[in-house]
Amino acid sequence: MEKIIKPKKYDFSNVIGISEYQLKEHYKLYKGYVNKVNELLTLSNDSQDFKNSNPTYSKMRSVKLGESYALNGVKLHQLYFNNITSTPSAPKGLILKKIVTDFESLENFIEYFKEVGSSVRGWAILCIDPIDNKLHIYGSDTHDTGAMWLCYPLLIMDVYEHAYFIDFGTNKKAYMDEFFKNVNWNKVNLRLKKYFNLLQNNLFERQQEYLSFSNSFINF
Repeated sequence: MEKIIKPKKYDFSNVIGISEYQLKEHYKLYKGYVNKVNELLTLSNDSQDFKNSNPTYSKMRSVKLGESYALNGVKLHQLYFNNITSTPSAPKGLILKKIVTDFESLENFIEYFKEVGSSVRGWAILCIDPIDNKLHIYGSDTHDTGAMWLCYPLLIMDVYEHAYFIDFGTNKKAYMDEFFKNVNWNKVNLRLKKYFNLLQNNLFERQQEYLSFSNSFINF
């Protein structure tokens, strides 16, 4: 099978508190999603191959459910591995200003993030939402449920049991503590800057007051 996309590579040697074995086993699952996306991308787009579709069971329904699950599985894992597999750094600059503005304090933000992680089975995702230009922490039970359209992802924490069970067993809280020790906030800042650049280039439809608001945070 031709590989349309290839799995990205990550250096797990810099991660502290989460074993390389745990991370490599986790990475195998990510590679599996990549393989399935490649398989899905080779399927026919001829409507004649998908006749008599219906929402209970049909060939098209099966393909589309698998498509969203696998593709989101690839994207979320890439964001997750990317924000923990380089030298950890402290929150600063633009992201810290936004956190304090929208969550009152860094301490409250981190505790809120962990509570979201404790409440869901799949993902805790920090996004900035163009509907109000504020930070939001969304929770998803699976790759393809709970997603918010047009939100821009900034920090992703995998809370599926496969992300921590080898090292931590049922102690999800201990895993989340270690996760935050490994976050490279420089990468989170870079993602946030990219969002505001998109905003300035009118690639997101925004009201003028929000454009003005974003400009005040870009010059930090």
